Amino acid sequence: MVFGTLACSATPRGAALSNIPRAARNAHAQGARWATAPARRTFSTSSDGRRAGGVNGKVLGAFLGGIAAAALMSDLIKGTVHAEARHPPVEVTPKAAGDPSRKMISMDEVEKHNALPEKGGQGLWVVIKGEVYDVTNFVDNHPGGRNIILKNAGKDVTDLYEPVHPPNALEENLDPSAHLGIVDPATVRVKQPGEESEKDRKRREARENLPPIGTLLNLDDFEKVARSILSDQAWAYYSSAGDDEITMAQNRAAFNRVWFRPRILRKIGSVDSSATLIKTSDSAGFSSSLPVYISPAAMAKLGHPDGELNLTRGAGKAGIIQGISANASVGLDEMLDARREGQPTIYQLYVNKDRSASERILKKVESKGCNAVFLTVDAPVMGKRERDMRTKEEEVEMGMDHGKDVKAAGGGVAQAISGYIEPDLSWEDIAWYRKVCKLPLYLKGIQTVEDVELAVKHGVDGVVLSNHGGRSLDFSPPAIDVLIELRQRRPDLFDKIEVFMDGGVRRGTDVLKAVALGAKAVGLGRPFLYAQSGFGEAGVTRAIQILEDEIHRGMRLLGVTSLDQLTPEMVDILPRTYIPVQPKSNEREEQ
Repeated sequence: MVFGTLACSATPRGAALSNIPRAARNAHAQGARWATAPARRTFSTSSDGRRAGGVNGKVLGAFLGGIAAAALMSDLIKGTVHAEARHPPVEVTPKAAGDPSRKMISMDEVEKHNALPEKGGQGLWVVIKGEVYDVTNFVDNHPGGRNIILKNAGKDVTDLYEPVHPPNALEENLDPSAHLGIVDPATVRVKQPGEESEKDRKRREARENLPPIGTLLNLDDFEKVARSILSDQAWAYYSSAGDDEITMAQNRAAFNRVWFRPRILRKIGSVDSSATLIKTSDSAGFSSSLPVYISPAAMAKLGHPDGELNLTRGAGKAGIIQGISANASVGLDEMLDARREGQPTIYQLYVNKDRSASERILKKVESKGCNAVFLTVDAPVMGKRERDMRTKEEEVEMGMDHGKDVKAAGGGVAQAISGYIEPDLSWEDIAWYRKVCKLPLYLKGIQTVEDVELAVKHGVDGVVLSNHGGRSLDFSPPAIDVLIELRQRRPDLFDKIEVFMDGGVRRGTDVLKAVALGAKAVGLGRPFLYAQSGFGEAGVTRAIQILEDEIHRGMRLLGVTSLDQLTPEMVDILPRTYIPVQPKSNEREEQ
């Protein structure tokens, strides 16, 4: 994909649209829409509270941080992930309150504003859906580095911005003075797309020839489908992990040390896999059809245009809990409005460097009816996800050295959406949370028994044993190993705090092992991202059906009919072993 208004790309199936200027369509669009579903855009939180040049720096950081993330979605935008074409535009609707006169600005003028004044330029302007914005004074606040802004200044960034921002991001987060006017569609030039690459052709054909969903028999089948249809950028973001990805591999392998001790000649004609979760002194909890929840997982629209809405709807239909990612690619209001009546959700919080921003979001999720908060504690900084970084193939500026720009390899999607995170979070901040929000608090990312003890001491309602899917510190322990150690060393804590876990779960038998050891519920993230990438909401539903079948089948074969019959006596624990795996971080994505 060629960035900017001089590019207009289309897949063979949507080739007719390539004759319509992109910026012209944007200038007359109330909102470009995917042919199969409305496009929804997310807006992440910024890195600090500075304001400059009429731009609200507190929130515009994530606005263009989202652009940095979306830059890694070029294959998706040009149709290699979703071949559906967008509808032609119909009318102009301003996205900020400024410019009541609807001032027309030529694309030639926009293109002149592609460099900072100190570099001899006239400033930094961008076009979003036909609207022109000045982001000159924001460049140093951008959490993903200055380079992504400098690279795309003077261009139409609609295709970068739109798929990962909610509909109201601009109205809520831009000062009206940042809005300069609308681009004159008569000044837009068209560049025809190049020939479809071999990789793009294979992806398109794979999406056009998806297998019948009923033929997918386990969660790994969804991953195989997703591998064939996702862009390099999307696949790298979903599948990558920290450093050499040892922990990610061990997360799954560690379940192999837990073996069952089945009981026979028990009546197992009817089984009940339901669980009551989020039980506190103030709440009787919420019923879940399975001891399973959807872990907070970001950027679902990298795989499907409906993104996290697929997860919300699928969870509601199946009667399980969805964890809502703070970096979701669908607006929070959209997801919460898509819930069924009484459908429970848990909001994932990354504490912002600007605490007032976190306080606002906590008040919002409480007022909108979320049922608990996962406070993420295992990612004060992002792990070094090299496959994600390599696929971006960009540079971000890292500072100044003797007056010269110092650059390093780009940080990928993860870095682009995480620059606002507070690195100085501590146990004392539990008291801050309690003052701001009354929802039950779960610490997500506990990796030692000692920190479970501290969580109990500080009065939190629950913990999630997790290493961020192996995406943070490589060689951190698999969650199932921490669960085993907790059962062996401090079994009394299971009566004092609710214990969840995630990481490496791919089978219903994995869920049963965790429950037998004391976990109340088990989270899955990547499998649901893969499932919705190929099949949307139906994929999420099918994935849950597979888990339900495996859980029920496993319960019967174990000789139990309810989850409370799963006890530590029903499993044997083998010694901890290290299973060598081939590091993936140095591999370049090939399809």
